[in-house]
Formats: sequence, C-alpha cells, structure tokens
Amino acid sequence: MEMVIAVNPEPASKLGYLLRVPLDGGLVFRTSGTWPRTKALYCHPVPIDEWPDDPEVVERVAVRSCARRGAAIDLVLDRGRENRSQIVYTTARGRDVVFWQSPRTRKQARPNVRTPTARAAGIAELPIVVDSHERYAYRFADQQVGLTKRALPCGDYGVFLEDRLVASVERKSVPDLVPSLTNGTLRYALAELAALPRAAIVVEDRYSAIFALERVRPATVADGLAELQVRWPNVPIVFCDNRALAEQWTYRYLAAAYVWAEAENTAIARIAAPRPVDAPAAESGDIAESASGAGEGAPPAPSTAEVRAWARAQGLPVPDRGRLRPDIWQAWSSAHPE
Repeated sequence: MEMVIAVNPEPASKLGYLLRVPLDGGLVFRTSGTWPRTKALYCHPVPIDEWPDDPEVVERVAVRSCARRGAAIDLVLDRGRENRSQIVYTTARGRDVVFWQSPRTRKQARPNVRTPTARAAGIAELPIVVDSHERYAYRFADQQVGLTKRALPCGDYGVFLEDRLVASVERKSVPDLVPSLTNGTLRYALAELAALPRAAIVVEDRYSAIFALERVRPATVADGLAELQVRWPNVPIVFCDNRALAEQWTYRYLAAAYVWAEAENTAIARIAAPRPVDAPAAESGDIAESASGAGEGAPPAPSTAEVRAWARAQGLPVPDRGRLRPDIWQAWSSAHPE
C-alpha cells in the first residue's frame, strides 16, 4: 500500500496537488500541500477517475496502516518523521468539508488545555459592557461576569468606572484583521483605543497564521502589525490560539484593568479631572497648584486642540496629531498671561 501525491493537472485550480490514499480501492482528494505541517489542509474529494493516467508524482510513501474510524481516516506512513496524519470529514457553515491534519496541527488548532474558571482578580462579578454592534459576542459562560450590551465609543468589550470607560478590548479574527490592516481602519481603531487608560486588541488565532495567507503577502501583514505596535505601544496586539483562549484572555485583562482603575490613585485622578497630556512638566505643576485652592476661579487649562488651532492661526507649524512641542505651549502662555 502506498500514499501517492501528484501535481494537479488543472493549472487553474487553487488546490495544486492530488492525494491518493489506499482505502476502498483508492480515495482521491485535491489539496493545497504535500503534508499538514503548519496548518490543517483543506481537501476536496474527487472521483477516482480524476487521477491522471500518467501522474507527475511528487511523493510516494509506503503505508503501514490506513483505516477508517468513524468520520476520520487514520493514516500511518512507513517513515520515521511526519508519519501520522488523519483525514477528517466534518461540516463547516452548513457544508460538508474534509481536512487533512497531523498531530501537530491538531494540537495547535485545539490546544490541550482547560481554561480556568476561578475569579479573575478576586472580583465576584465583573461588569463587562459588550458593544451593541458586536456579532457573535463572547458570553463568558464559565466566568463570574455581569454582561450589559450597549454602544461603546471604541472596542468590543469594556469596563466602566464612575461612568468612564477605563479599559476596552477589540476582538479580531485573522480574516477580519488582515482587511482592516490593509485598508487602514485598524490604524484608526488603535488611535481611538490609545486614548483610553488601558486597551488591547486580541486575535483569535496564532501569530503563525499570518504567514499562511494566500491572498496577501505575509510580510506586508507582519510589517504592518509591527509598525502599529511601534506607533501605539500602549495598545498591545495579543495573539491567542483560538476563540476560547481569546475570550479567557479578554476576561482576565478587563478584570485586571478594573482593579487597577479602582485602586490606583493616579488612575482615579486621571478619571476625575483629566488634563492635557501634552503640557510640559512645569506647566502641569502650575495647574496642580491652582487646583489646590490658590487659584480658585482661574480659567481651565486649554486643551491640546485649542492650542493647536491657536498656533495655526498664528502661523506656527504644528503636527496634525500627537504632542505639541514645549515652545508651542510657551508661546501660548506668553500670549495669554492671564
């Protein structure tokens, strides 16, 4: 008995190989690779007569065992490495599909771990708000969570403290991550998330999945993600193996952020009375002194947007976004001595 892999004679097919296994007189599948090394390979069953009369054989390996067990075919090859695999008949989105997987890719797709059910950060019931536009939202069924659904200014899941959003998590799958990265929407999402005290993006897949993409250059995606992390380092992009682990990570991240926002005096001060983050250290000290009582009745400190608009009106060069230079703040202070 032999397993034979040949080149698919149809050049227009996206499945470039034919796989023949010695079961029931021979089963033939179209597939995209010669072995499921990094991911499970999709297989399309075809009639036995589609096997070419003079195939261009890529690989021919003796088979030690080929047996059907339920909805799967266990295949054991007569070689030292990459010798065990399984052809699985299943359904996806209401369609019958077949996948060719190895023990390695099966473990990656369904990690052999059990997610813990212990309370995150000791919180009896974490109040999580789910964005009303989120489809197929996490239910946190095994966790101590109180869910509320309403519109969020950014992200898909968030926690509030004193009616202020203190942390948010944006959920992405790889099929959703790649288009949002290439069309620029992910850049705007990170800019909004970066304005929060704590925020993150969680991806329901492994980082290695981006290097198996076919419709876009993997290097383009990897470079884009790296550039976003350098530009917004306070919004981590976290890759989890699957949806269950991404849900677990989201729950524990939001719980930690909720405790941080409650306990840290600096977080409470930021939530209660935010100030422009672009002001120089000396100016922020003056603002703190006036807030303590020495300057009651003084006008509030200008926002970054106000100073940027004033500087442009004066012909001073300022960036469209980000921090303003100290000399711009000094020029504002000189022009507004009051």
